[in-house]
Amino acid sequence: MPIEATQGMAQGDDLALLGLLQLVSPALPIGAFAFSQGLESAFELGWVKDETSLGDWLAGVLEDGPTRCELPALARLQQAWTAGDGAAVAQWDRWLAANRETAELAAEDTRLGASLARLLGSLDLLPAGESALPMGAGYVTVFAWAARVRGVAPRQAMLGFAWAWLENQLAVACKALPLGHTAAQRLVERLRPALVAAVDEALALEDDELGPALPGLALASALHETQYSRLFRS
Repeated sequence: MPIEATQGMAQGDDLALLGLLQLVSPALPIGAFAFSQGLESAFELGWVKDETSLGDWLAGVLEDGPTRCELPALARLQQAWTAGDGAAVAQWDRWLAANRETAELAAEDTRLGASLARLLGSLDLLPAGESALPMGAGYVTVFAWAARVRGVAPRQAMLGFAWAWLENQLAVACKALPLGHTAAQRLVERLRPALVAAVDEALALEDDELGPALPGLALASALHETQYSRLFRS
């Protein structure tokens, strides 16, 4: 293979990687830091109180939540965006919305989606015409478009999305629990293999196998709406 062609491929991969890092950065101004996905309520209820119980909670949520919901939907949405299949994009966006079991979880999804869409608009990266975003598109749908326009492969987009979820949950714990950053890094080491396994499983699931099973998280999120003292919006 000519050296020039090899260098071009490497540059494309590098740009895609940088685009993914931009998407999953905590500095991305979409307000993800304001949401705990019910975790703050789990602290209040005593379900999660230390490093060990937090790791167990996160492992369980990952297995029965993102693995069976956001991650496989993200792959399908990115495929639909690439194919220019607006009907499929809208279908999976509606499916994700239907799986938000509380008002807080639904609000988080639409608000983050709207924030990311505004950011992409400011960067001239929004789809146009028949490929436009669905009205009120959720975060996963907009993230899938952003990954596609940045040239990020679906598997890497899924890994990045899972990483961003984990990092955000650990940031919540560091703010609301007596959990230090070293303990958070120990949990990263514990859960990194689980993120890879989650992506592998998500890619192997058929459509009729999808759907989260997180009654505890849904209950925590619902209770959080009336929690007396809180730091997060969900």
